[in-house]
Amino acid sequence: MFSPSQEEHCGPTKDPIKYGELVVLGYNGSLPNGDRGRRKSRFALYKRSKANGVKPSTVHILNTPQASKAVNCKVQHSISYTLSRNQTVVVEYCHDKDTDMFQIGRSTESPIDFVVTDTVSGSQEGEETPITQSTISRFACRVVCERVLPYTARIYAAGFDSSKNIFLGEKAAKWKNPDGHMDGLTTNGVLVMHPRGGFTEESKPGVWREISVCGDVYTLRETRSAQTRGKLVECESNVLQDGSLVDLCGATLLWRTADGLFHTPTQKHLEALRQEINAARPQCPVGLNTLAFPSMQRSRALSSLEDKQPWVYLACGHVHGYHNWGHRSEQEPNAQRECPMCRTVGPYVPLWLGCEPAFYVDVGAPTHAFVPCGHVCSEKSAKYWAEIPLPHGTHAFHAACPFCATQLSLTQGYAKLIFQGPID
Repeated sequence: MFSPSQEEHCGPTKDPIKYGELVVLGYNGSLPNGDRGRRKSRFALYKRSKANGVKPSTVHILNTPQASKAVNCKVQHSISYTLSRNQTVVVEYCHDKDTDMFQIGRSTESPIDFVVTDTVSGSQEGEETPITQSTISRFACRVVCERVLPYTARIYAAGFDSSKNIFLGEKAAKWKNPDGHMDGLTTNGVLVMHPRGGFTEESKPGVWREISVCGDVYTLRETRSAQTRGKLVECESNVLQDGSLVDLCGATLLWRTADGLFHTPTQKHLEALRQEINAARPQCPVGLNTLAFPSMQRSRALSSLEDKQPWVYLACGHVHGYHNWGHRSEQEPNAQRECPMCRTVGPYVPLWLGCEPAFYVDVGAPTHAFVPCGHVCSEKSAKYWAEIPLPHGTHAFHAACPFCATQLSLTQGYAKLIFQGPID
């Protein structure tokens, strides 16, 4: 857990109220090169010492670009909807003493509280892979939390820039609602999925929706950046619940409420489970050498493999130490290996513990591994994530390992691990 002092622009240091946390999928407890400042794998939202929320107030209809610029030079926040070269609607926002606002995006400018960059699946080898062209918006979205119980958190597409403006140009999807207020969508959109039944072992995937700039809920567009919006879903809202997923087209965030986090395993609990497995002295059934899961720190970094590192035949689940026989392919030596125990042929990979507690739906023992990456977690957590379709590219969805973002096998998303105990 993060201490309040590690959070930027957040509330008082004396017993701060935590609204919740946003955790980036694809990272095993920290960024590959470590968390730095506003760029990290998880961000805790605390009640601010002074409210910074805003709410709509005055609407201006402007017929010249110069007039639009004049309005936007004022100190308050505003959203500009460019309808044509000669007409812009500017909605001014005034201070809201009842809410706190937190902004998320790729930009490192000061209005962004949580800097998020594109997640590259399976690339957590200690080095961050540079992205040639990011699809995440510089000012992607904003989360607005009510300052009084029950501290409701709502999500909105787009964030205010350094000039306190959100600008939707001519090509952006925008419209006037029947009640007269303007609304729109960002280029690649902000998608949200609320799981049915919260974030528990009984939860089931919800339906992915798109959130508008004003917080309304829509069905997905035909493609991610299509200019025609989906249909309004009036029975759903932009209120985040424990386990809600927010996709920014390049990175997916998991929202955990303060209460939800209270019921998740802690780092100490996961470390105790690791030590418990190692204390049982699991053995390689062939080499008869004792196996041991690496420390949590080494697991987070996916550093060099250790001598006692457990490996698994994913097709059958038998856990071994590393050995160099049973190859079925010269090109990819570990893609097709024959298990010495049962002769099943399949991928042979090292096992790494899942170190990010927020991704666990229960406090069960780490008994299952995701296929094909080899990250280990509880059975119920493995089953949960194997059923969650995550956005990929412009219109594809697939399940992925939450600890490294590797796409899971379509035929077998996870495998039960079969350890052999010591013979003596």
